[in-house]
Amino acid sequence: MKKISAFILLALTVASCLLISCGDEESTTPVLNIIPETGFESPLAYEGYNLIWQDEFEGETLNTDNWTHEIGRGNNGWGNAELQYYREENTNILDGHLVITARSQSFENAEYTSSRIITKGKQDFKYGRIDIRAALPTGQGIWPALWMLGANIDEVSWPKCGEIDIVELFGGTGAGNGDNIVKSSCHWYDGVNSNEPTGRVEFGSSYTLPEGDFDDEFHVFSITWDEQIIRAFVDDRSYFTIDISPESLSEFQEQFFMIFNIAVGGNRVGNPDATTRFPKRLVVDYVRVFQASE
Repeated sequence: MKKISAFILLALTVASCLLISCGDEESTTPVLNIIPETGFESPLAYEGYNLIWQDEFEGETLNTDNWTHEIGRGNNGWGNAELQYYREENTNILDGHLVITARSQSFENAEYTSSRIITKGKQDFKYGRIDIRAALPTGQGIWPALWMLGANIDEVSWPKCGEIDIVELFGGTGAGNGDNIVKSSCHWYDGVNSNEPTGRVEFGSSYTLPEGDFDDEFHVFSITWDEQIIRAFVDDRSYFTIDISPESLSEFQEQFFMIFNIAVGGNRVGNPDATTRFPKRLVVDYVRVFQASE
């Protein structure tokens, strides 16, 4: 476990007091206890696998050899009527952790700001095991996601590129939402069986914590993926399995890149309300990718 130093805590406290008012609590509340001190940890090695890529977020800034920022409002709120504007400034590296912060902050005609980072064109993967140790933000209208899209999205568009949601949390009290519930799912194109104009179909499953919420401490969100099956795990407990061997799911036999973000509001999660206290933070300790040994 990487623990935040007293010096960094002091610096963050001073910085928080110097922030221009963002319309949230950050301008008046010291930024303390950002990094959880407890939680599940996964091993650095698995029998039958080799570690092929990792980001432990040990530098002072985000490693641009691995990640690119996506900026702006996207098309129709990134396709979901989301309310945030994605900015580079909402991403920090703190004491060996990636921190993405969503703020109640007016910017470029948006009511909220956040960050969205991708490995597209820099780190693409096909098959293996992915472990992401993270603490997820919670609350009405808060939608953190650690997920993947097919690397051929520019050629075939979504959903024909395929989508693998390693984990999502839909904060709040709507149907299927909850601060102690996460979901993993896959999306793909099926022009015959889809009920949507895009041709998208989805299959997924949810996991509920036995106690507490997903912002209390770190959890490890994982998938294993081969030419037959994708499985999702929370703290090495399997809760979602999909057979990707049919030809109709051929999207999942291609390369994928990663996306980490916090969305705010929109069609799927609903909008923040008086109970939603900003800022909200997605804290990632590490991401590791393993592939089967020859």
